[in-house]
Amino acid sequence: MNFYQSLGFLVFGSRLKRLSDTFLQDVNKVYKAHKIAFDASWFPVFYILSRKKEVSIREIADELGITHSAASQVVTGLQEKGLVKMAVSRKDARAKAISFTAKGEKLQQKIEPVWQALQQAMEQLACEGNKSKQVLQGLTEMETHLQEQSLFSRIETVLASQQA
Repeated sequence: MNFYQSLGFLVFGSRLKRLSDTFLQDVNKVYKAHKIAFDASWFPVFYILSRKKEVSIREIADELGITHSAASQVVTGLQEKGLVKMAVSRKDARAKAISFTAKGEKLQQKIEPVWQALQQAMEQLACEGNKSKQVLQGLTEMETHLQEQSLFSRIETVLASQQA
């Protein structure tokens, strides 16, 4: 058992971060190996656009559960790369709509097979262990419970009960 495993939930966030960093590095290696100019951090916005074709920054932020500012930063970065464009929305003239440029559409078509391979590889990985199959369900449950009561609130409750 390594250091992180021995500390259990005390380092849960650190382990998730390490796992996420490893995951994203490997996915970026795949893009690089296949000469695809794409960064894994763009995936959420690219995926949304690949399915909806046109969205507002507010829709992106709401869908991803991030701030409007964070969504705007990602979109601005993609705009600077020439992958997305912003125009007046067809649905609401007061809003800006984000959509792929021709370059963005071409890139999206190149990365779609990588996404499919990633999905298959992750499903294979999940099947390699009895509990691995339950990871996504467990994460979903934790996310739901944290929406009901934050970790901060939970820690404060424990500390208050220890002082009583």
